Amino acid sequence: MNKTVPEGVELSQKLRILCKGLRGIEIVVCPPFTALQAIGQTLSGSSIRLGAQNLYGEDQGAFTGEVSPVMLKDIGCDYVILGHSERRQRFHETNHEVSKKLSAALSHGLIPIVCVGETLTEREEDRTFSVVEEQIRGSIRPAFSKQRESIVIAYEPVWAIGTGKNASPDQANEVHTFIRYLLHDLFGEGVSASTRILYGGSVNPGNIEALMDQPELDGTLVGGASLDAESFAQIVRSSIRPLNGS
Repeated sequence: MNKTVPEGVELSQKLRILCKGLRGIEIVVCPPFTALQAIGQTLSGSSIRLGAQNLYGEDQGAFTGEVSPVMLKDIGCDYVILGHSERRQRFHETNHEVSKKLSAALSHGLIPIVCVGETLTEREEDRTFSVVEEQIRGSIRPAFSKQRESIVIAYEPVWAIGTGKNASPDQANEVHTFIRYLLHDLFGEGVSASTRILYGGSVNPGNIEALMDQPELDGTLVGGASLDAESFAQIVRSSIRPLNGS
């Protein structure tokens, strides 16, 4: 919940310039609902894609204050974030609710970024893997029969969101590896290999290279560092991996 429409447009204009011509990476910005249309127009013709921060799991109806997947597609969104830790913690979203939203997103051609992750208490109690497994089984598995290749998973330890703390690269890779094996057990080798798994948790220009050096990290879900165009662009540039060793 940051940036007015003019502020968001200014940021996206700078980002478009700073990221022009970059190859080998996909960039998505997910502004608040109020700025989606204006920022979508600002980014039109660029390689930067538009996403939303949430949706409601119905196409229309008496759901005052909610936004449907139909509305997001109509305004030009390609992506949507679902089950973010702040939604799960502050608004008590359940795995069932996230799963319903996931089905709605897929049915309208939106690419969902589904977030999973443990709290500090759960990590200290050595329950990271069990919590993440429960969230994947409850949030993702029921809808995974539809367009499973389109689903993106983001591991975001709740204790590292907006705190300045960060899982070490090894800690992040360990959980990503677990998620990869879990996907293999649930859906097979093809899904496990093709699913993109992002890391989100106080990602910044200072730690992005170490994170992206980890073999199971396919990208990042950037929070506060994305509010500054130069910072975000530096993260983008540092995330580009060489192709064919060159």
